[in-house]
Amino acid sequence: MAEASAPAAGSPAGSAAIIHMRGVTKRFPGVVANDRVDLEVAAGEIHAVVGENGAGKSTLMRVLYGMWKPDEGEIHVRGRRQDITNPRRAVALGIGMVHQHFMLVQRFNVLENVILGSERARAGFLRMRDAGREVGELCRRYGFALDLRAPVSTLSVGGQQRVELVKVLYRGAEILILDEPTAVLVPQEVEELFANLRLLKAQGKTILFISHKLDEVLRIADRVTVLRQGRVVGTVAAAATTRTALAEMMVGRPVLFRLTKPAVAPGEPLLQVKDLRVAAGGREAVRGATFNVRGGEIYGLAGVEGNGQLELLEALMGLRRVAGGSVRIAGQEATSASTRAIRLMGVAYIPEDRHKRGLVLPMTVWENIVLGSQREGRFRRGPLLRFRALIPYARELAAQYDVRVTSLFSPALALSGGNQQKVIVAREFGQNPRVLVAAHPTRGLDVGAMEFVREQLLAGKGRGQAILLISADLEEILSLSDRIGVIYNGQLVAEFDAAEATPEQLGYHMLGAAAPAGGAAS
Repeated sequence: MAEASAPAAGSPAGSAAIIHMRGVTKRFPGVVANDRVDLEVAAGEIHAVVGENGAGKSTLMRVLYGMWKPDEGEIHVRGRRQDITNPRRAVALGIGMVHQHFMLVQRFNVLENVILGSERARAGFLRMRDAGREVGELCRRYGFALDLRAPVSTLSVGGQQRVELVKVLYRGAEILILDEPTAVLVPQEVEELFANLRLLKAQGKTILFISHKLDEVLRIADRVTVLRQGRVVGTVAAAATTRTALAEMMVGRPVLFRLTKPAVAPGEPLLQVKDLRVAAGGREAVRGATFNVRGGEIYGLAGVEGNGQLELLEALMGLRRVAGGSVRIAGQEATSASTRAIRLMGVAYIPEDRHKRGLVLPMTVWENIVLGSQREGRFRRGPLLRFRALIPYARELAAQYDVRVTSLFSPALALSGGNQQKVIVAREFGQNPRVLVAAHPTRGLDVGAMEFVREQLLAGKGRGQAILLISADLEEILSLSDRIGVIYNGQLVAEFDAAEATPEQLGYHMLGAAAPAGGAAS
């Protein structure tokens, strides 16, 4: 889609601009994150900002919230130019921001978290009763169901997000910036959030909604501004566009959302997990998990984060001791095997955190691609590495998996998040594994990189690989998986044929509730 085909949509009828950013430019060493950006947000609208990773949307919001100072440009709030030098100044102007990673004290209760930093005192004593009445009234007015005395640690992810929203409202926010607010919510929690946002809008609040989930953007937003490479491509009315059109504006080319699963008859189980128990932090994090993954099959494991997925992964990959049960790889006992032994059995691993577990960031791109393969005989001559074989091998994989880098000798830390993930995908698939364990393989990726990684997973299935897919993205689980298990509190509580599962059914089980009639697990 040419940029000319995406003209700016005017503000909703009768609404004046409450935010007007003009010619905003923000530079970092070697990068222009925002390049003369113009953004106009109408009072009382929900305005979405979308774009690929590195497009500049989060930078722009941090400039608006005073976390970063722009190098050029102006910010007007309610028609007056403002110099927003820090978040305190933004709050004074009625701007609040809810970050993707919550900033809550887990030991404190809801009320304590809401008033933290804005405590009101009389004669040196906190006015907790008055604060409780005020926060309770805010919750009633905007439809937030919260027990103010409950410790935050006992709340669901959706509940903790509601606390963050009440925090900014308590500080008088009229303009709310929400950064990826649905990233880790189940469908039921998304519906609750959207109901809250619509009520906030109805009462005159203005909401900036940052997200990569285009279906949700189109459901909740009035208008959408698209950024690409730090510049505004266009602003469109949500009612007048489609997910496909937005994606094309974001990446500059058509994006396929419907992936075709290769028709593969499942083979024998290549990963067998039976009654697996894993301890962590003095508790049983995985409690009797039993499942198998067959060759030519993608088995999706859905669950709210923190329900034992990380401990399960670490046990499967030999990174954490197993307390009970068994793991078999292609019929071989692997319960207490080392990570190296498990990989030699033909298991590849796309870890949940590419920086902590997936890459050695200071090392070069080619070194990261060949990591783990350097012990193979074709790459060695006695104790010495054969660089003349390793570097062409890395170059071939980088080309095959579309790793976009000016030089294979650049450090991995210089790559974008999407290209870093492609390095991991190239390395792991390049080893032609029997079993692939993929944890959140598209987390934080833009729609273009996401499409590519998902295509590689389906290609692996087509080659007869057994793929265990762990993801908090239900759309990803449903679109890629053949069978789906749900993990809650360390237990597999349900299993579905993917063709019969719905997001709502999965969501109920992910929250530890029984599914409604018609949603029973197999």
